[in-house]
Amino acid sequence: MSTSAVSAPVKVGSAKLPPRVTVFEVGPRDGLQNEAAPVPVEVKAEFVERIVDAGVRALELTSLVRPDRVPQLADAEELLRRVNLPDEVRTVVLTPNEKAVRRAVDVGVREVAVFASCTETFSQRNLGRSIDDSLRMFEPVVAHARRNGLAVRGYFSMACGDPWEGAVPVGQVVAVARRLSDLGCTELSLGDTIGVGTPGQTVALIDAVVAAGIGMDRLAVHLHDTYGQALANASAAIARGVTVVDASAGGLGGCPFAGSSTGNLATEDLLWHLHGLGIETGIDLRALAQTSAWLAGYLGRPAPSRAAQAITQAMS
Repeated sequence: MSTSAVSAPVKVGSAKLPPRVTVFEVGPRDGLQNEAAPVPVEVKAEFVERIVDAGVRALELTSLVRPDRVPQLADAEELLRRVNLPDEVRTVVLTPNEKAVRRAVDVGVREVAVFASCTETFSQRNLGRSIDDSLRMFEPVVAHARRNGLAVRGYFSMACGDPWEGAVPVGQVVAVARRLSDLGCTELSLGDTIGVGTPGQTVALIDAVVAAGIGMDRLAVHLHDTYGQALANASAAIARGVTVVDASAGGLGGCPFAGSSTGNLATEDLLWHLHGLGIETGIDLRALAQTSAWLAGYLGRPAPSRAAQAITQAMS
C-alpha cells in the first residue's frame, strides 16, 4: 500500500495519557485574522458550520475588536447573527474591553475571552497599554461577564519568548496567569505566540503555573509553529496532564501585532497525533481535512498542515 492511500493513523494507545482531549478550534478568529484580503462573512459562516459538522465542539468564533485594529474581524456581529450552533458547542468570543463584553452579552454570547501579554512590549503593541493597565482594563470585562453567567477564557501570551524582549522569566508568566485567575477567568490558555518554545520549556511553565495554585483542569495551551515545535510541545503538555489544546484548521493563523508569529498548530496534525495514540476527540479527521482543503481553495494557497495535505491527497 502506498503512503498516499493511508488516510487514518494506526492506533497504539498508552494508559499514561488522558483518554480524551478537547481540541479548541481557533481557525475562525486566530486563523483568519491575519489574512491580507477580506474573507466574506458568508465564507466564515460556512467554515464554522463545516468544522462543527466535522465534530468540533469548542471554538473561538470571532472578536468584538475595533475594526481599524483588526479589519478582518469587522463583521463580528454579523457572523454571530448568521451562525446558529447547537447548545453543546462551546463558542467563545474575544472581548478586549467592557464595551465589547456588553455587546457580547446583548447578542447572546455564552462565553468570552480576554487576551493578556506576559511582556510589556507586546502588551503595548497589542493593547496600547502596560501589563498592569491591561489587567485593570479586564477587571470590569470579567466581572460583567461572570455577573451575567458567562464563562471567561484568559489567554496569557508571549509565555515562551518575545521578539523584542527575548526570553521571558517564568515568574513573569506565572504572575500574569495568577492575576487572570484572580480576576475570575475560568480557563487559562498558555500562549507560545511566536512559536519559540520547546517541550521542556512548555512543561516547566505548566508546572510553575500549577504550583502557583491554578489547577491542571483549568489550563489549555495555544501553540504556534514557527520553529516546527508546536506538535511536540502539545504532546509534552498532554503527557503532563493538559487536556485542552488550541489548534487551527489547516494550520492557518498568526498574530498581526507580532510579525514573527506564524501559523498555529494545525488541527489535522494534532488529530493525527492524538488519534494515533488512541485519544478521543470526537472530530472526524477526514471531514476536517476536506474543510481545510475547501478553505485553502478559497484563499488560493495550500493549507500549511502536512496532515491535511496528505489526507486530501489520499482521498483524491
